[in-house]
Amino acid sequence: MISAVCWVPKGASKVVPVVAEPPSKEEIEEVLRTGVLERKGDIDEEEDECMDVDDAPEVLDEVSIARAATKALNQVQAGRESRDLQAVSVGIEELNMDAYDDEDDGIELFASGIGDTYYPSNDMDPYLQNKGDDEDDDDDEIEDMTIKPTDSVIVCARNEDEVSHLEVWIFEDSGDGDSNMYVHHDVILPAFPLCTAWLDCNLKGGDKGNFLAVGSLEPAIEIWDLDLIDEVQPFLVLGGVSNKKKKNKKKSVIYRKDSHKDSVLGLAWNKEVRNVLASASADKSVKIWDVVTGKCVATTAHHSDKVQSVAWNRFSPELLLSGSFDRSVVMVDGRSINEVSKKWPVMADVEGLAWDPHADHSFVVSQENGVVQGFDIRIGSSDGSSFKPVFTLHAHDKAVSSISYNPCRPNLLATGSTDKTVKLWDLSNSQPSCVASTKPKAGSIFSIAFSEDNPFLLAVGGHKGKLKIWDVTSEPGIARSFEKYINKGEGPATSA
Repeated sequence: MISAVCWVPKGASKVVPVVAEPPSKEEIEEVLRTGVLERKGDIDEEEDECMDVDDAPEVLDEVSIARAATKALNQVQAGRESRDLQAVSVGIEELNMDAYDDEDDGIELFASGIGDTYYPSNDMDPYLQNKGDDEDDDDDEIEDMTIKPTDSVIVCARNEDEVSHLEVWIFEDSGDGDSNMYVHHDVILPAFPLCTAWLDCNLKGGDKGNFLAVGSLEPAIEIWDLDLIDEVQPFLVLGGVSNKKKKNKKKSVIYRKDSHKDSVLGLAWNKEVRNVLASASADKSVKIWDVVTGKCVATTAHHSDKVQSVAWNRFSPELLLSGSFDRSVVMVDGRSINEVSKKWPVMADVEGLAWDPHADHSFVVSQENGVVQGFDIRIGSSDGSSFKPVFTLHAHDKAVSSISYNPCRPNLLATGSTDKTVKLWDLSNSQPSCVASTKPKAGSIFSIAFSEDNPFLLAVGGHKGKLKIWDVTSEPGIARSFEKYINKGEGPATSA
């Protein structure tokens, strides 16, 4: 399944990524010492009974879906391994190894015919043809690894056959109606990924970098350098487990200072204060991290249940929203983080949050019951007693797991749901109307995202594990409603 998708801005990636050095003996010993592999085994032992994702009750949250999907994938893989072992057994029988010594003599090892012939130089050897092919292959390999500034890059957080990893995809748009999409490289993850956030704060020094923060079923937040290939260790880990000991046959967990104590369900990078990352957790807290120092600078406990999503306001970067399974959305000011600025009750468990990129006072919240509500922060009191949504939209039949505003066209919102559909909405005048809908054959939708560079391309990921790219300009409703934005060259001219 694909649990999260994220676009990397054009030109942010290195033209030719660097191949990472293999881990040292000390690094390997450190991984073993921290007990990551042991913890993974503990999680597997504690899994609940498996259920199919599509048949799961609507009340399942994202973590439960992830656990169920992992269990299902494990069972499928176990079946494959059983069949593979059976095939190997049959193959050994066919080799008749018991009669090996009875085979006829005279079998020639290596091909005969050349004898002891040799040549003073490779140039004289007729069997060495196309001697320049090695150089050509090297050139082709470099070209394949090159990420052009015009390429769109998409990162998927995936789980397949018990393996969790990040896939870095390249989307090439030739401009003549043809497009090409392929996996450039991937990164193996130690735990099931639930959320991601791209950030350009250069943790190595200098101006900008190309990093991805990953939240998972573990309490740690890993930050990976996307410009490194074959990397096996994250560049930075925020929080997490520092040690594990057994006391009286019971296992105790020791967390790093200021770490989350449960799964990390949501991440948000502050694009204006670029060293700041916010995280939401199943431990009911929200934390703010300085990724340069690697330290937690603030922790809030304004919710009474799991916190599913966080979002920074790009116009007022000190404002942070958090949405929870306690059916509320809280806004805090980073300058007084322990005080609730405003709080809005909503109709069901919060699935996603998004600030309007075209208005500094508006945001939308998607919910487990299929409803999307819009709010104006200028309306309502700090305790939520006089809140009033500007609209309430019954968008889907099941949970609205992901939402994304179009960065180019005001009032254009995309919603993705576990009902397997993706819809586009025109929110003009706070009267939402559906302008397009599709079933991208991705299964239950878990993550969608508009591209900043090609704002009419929408990436979609779901439980079938297939990355889908929807060119929304191909929809008649979009072409009619947003023609002037497409004609201005702000949208793509191709479909995928």
